[in-house]
Amino acid sequence: MNPAIDLATFTELQDNTGADFVIELVDTFADEAPGMLAELQAAWAAGSADRFRRAAHSMKTNALSFGAQRLGDAARALELAGLPATAAPLDALAACCHEAVAALRALARG
Repeated sequence: MNPAIDLATFTELQDNTGADFVIELVDTFADEAPGMLAELQAAWAAGSADRFRRAAHSMKTNALSFGAQRLGDAARALELAGLPATAAPLDALAACCHEAVAALRALARG
C-alpha cells in the first residue's frame, strides 16, 4: 500500500523543526496548494510542457518534504510523463492533494 503520509518522514520533520513550526508549514502548504494545482491546470491548458513540468516538480518537492507520498508520487508521474492528453490526471492529483492536506493537518495538530 502507498500511504497518504509517510509517518517516518513526517516525524523526522517534526523532530528537526519542532511541532509548532510544522503546523505553520502545513498551513502554508495548504494555502499554496490550490495555486500550485491552478498553475498545473493553466500550463496544461496552454500546452506549455516546460511550465507544466516545473509546476509538477514543485508540487512533488513540497509533498515529499512532508512525507505526502501519494501526492508526491502522482506529481512525479506527471513531471516525468509531460502533458497528459486529458485533464483526468490533474483531477486525480487534486484529489491526492486534498487527501494529503487533510491528513497533514490532522497529524500536525495531533
